[in-house]
Amino acid sequence: MSNAVSSVVPQNVNCTNAAVLDWIESARQLLEPDQVVWIDGSEEESQRINELLVGAGTFVKLNEKEYPNSFWSRSNPNDVARVEARTFICSQKEDDCGPTNNWMNPEQMRAKLHGILAGAMRGKTMYVVPYLMGPDGSPFAKVGFELTDSAYVVANMRIMARIGDTALKNLPNDSNDFVKGVHAVADLDPEQRYIVHFPETCEIVSVNTDYGGNALQGKKCFALRIASTQAKREGWMAEHMLILGITDPKGTKKYICAAFPSACGKTNLAMLIPPKRYLDAGWKVETVGDDIAWLNFGEDGRLYAINPENGFFGVAPGTSEKTNPNAIAALKGNTIFTNTALDLETMTPWWEGLTKNPPTKLRDWLGNEWDAESGAKAAHPNSRFTAPAKQCPCISPEFESPRGVPIDAIIFGGRRERTAPLVYEAKNWQHGTFVGVTMASEATAAAAGTIGALKRDPMAMRPFIGYHAGDYFQHWLDMGVKGGDKMPRVYHVNWFKKDSDGNFLWPGFGENMRVLEWIFRRVEGTADGVDSPLGVQPKSNGIPLDGINITQEQMDELLSVSREDWEQELASQADFLASIGPKLPKEIMSEHEALKSRVRTWGVVE
Repeated sequence: MSNAVSSVVPQNVNCTNAAVLDWIESARQLLEPDQVVWIDGSEEESQRINELLVGAGTFVKLNEKEYPNSFWSRSNPNDVARVEARTFICSQKEDDCGPTNNWMNPEQMRAKLHGILAGAMRGKTMYVVPYLMGPDGSPFAKVGFELTDSAYVVANMRIMARIGDTALKNLPNDSNDFVKGVHAVADLDPEQRYIVHFPETCEIVSVNTDYGGNALQGKKCFALRIASTQAKREGWMAEHMLILGITDPKGTKKYICAAFPSACGKTNLAMLIPPKRYLDAGWKVETVGDDIAWLNFGEDGRLYAINPENGFFGVAPGTSEKTNPNAIAALKGNTIFTNTALDLETMTPWWEGLTKNPPTKLRDWLGNEWDAESGAKAAHPNSRFTAPAKQCPCISPEFESPRGVPIDAIIFGGRRERTAPLVYEAKNWQHGTFVGVTMASEATAAAAGTIGALKRDPMAMRPFIGYHAGDYFQHWLDMGVKGGDKMPRVYHVNWFKKDSDGNFLWPGFGENMRVLEWIFRRVEGTADGVDSPLGVQPKSNGIPLDGINITQEQMDELLSVSREDWEQELASQADFLASIGPKLPKEIMSEHEALKSRVRTWGVVE
């Protein structure tokens, strides 16, 4: 080891991997920090980091009784969300990037980043954050390093991943299999903000940002964009999916993965509390993950999922005791709240939807005294909580399982007012892949774009596929060929269908358990279904309605399939599929044509 390398490694650092140390030294020479601090992941270290952030004014300590060891923080107002226009996949060949991503020649991008990063950490500390994505000791877990000048990032990464010595012990001394990440706050210039991925070399660079998934590189950058390219090369899947365990009164357990675009109830489903009739009967629902699943084939040929994350990075607005009591319980301590409002009388966080009426004395997310009459939101719509997953009351005992959990079903779902019925089952894996590819959601007021506009979001992965979408679809098909009849069944749900008066037909939230029961029984082989143009649907009495205010007529409408609606849907699908270009797998197009034929010839179900 050279003297230059050893000089930046304190004696107590448990890393002697030469590839890691050489890379860190080259980054240090470019960034020119005043000092280098290796993160070990200890409680004492966490306390020091938090105290540093409080002293700098980045953190405000919350009420110790109500929110122990928790903090309120605000980002720069120009740095509050994902920035897809500034996010790049710099593959060697542009054709490997695809139409859903931004591409730049990697050498040109490296030159641009070099100019921004040169000397970017002068006068600052460079933290070396080793982090493990996945359970300690899992053969499916992977190690990354984030070099950052942000103590805020360190504090959040500690919650979101297993960091420090735990990560280092999972990296063999002679291994080059680690993700290299550099993050610099710089001057937060949005015009020079870049979130860049180099898939062939497993590198991430994010600069001029200090917020969310742009700066917490283990989140979407590694766990989806880089991991999806690794998964394609290595024969597994990195997906934007929750992982849920369901146990019936007989003790039979099934595991489900589910993918939903934003504003479609993903977090609420991940932490679902069944209705009283289910709890009294002995049903139980447990959370393995709320956002990301890595799926690998087990020795028995089935797909097993691990949650690569260690915490929840959840949207605060709309989260309440009514909508998600498990999430509220999970964030009651050791949590960081970013861009929520702050109740100055109780020193507790607040956001729209938390309580019926706002507190009388609020500081808003911009740091100002909030005027309730202004019409402005007190909390930013994308304000977040970063909370340890283990604090969730419904966390699964399999959360730390190195082998993961066997997946019985995969659910896709979007927000559709008319077109999609409450639930249907795909005919097989290839058809299920097509269902995921063509998944769409109608924009809400919280999303960018025109309200009601339809956006295709294949597998809820559109912003996160780290390579060409057509190759990604092909990888799904290839995984199905490899897994054969042991692959999970695939379903599509829609909690958001409305009647002619614009009212939601389905109550959603915990009542979604009724649909999950039908899926559970289908996987088990004990529930009947009827054929429709879309797949297999429940019989009209297949979803139990006792205890909820839904008539049989409303249930029939929830399950109905309109030929007119689906002819419009097919036209929209065709436009999207054409946008993928020549790499669109022929199997996906054949499924589209088969659906077109079924819709046109089916006796319309209405």
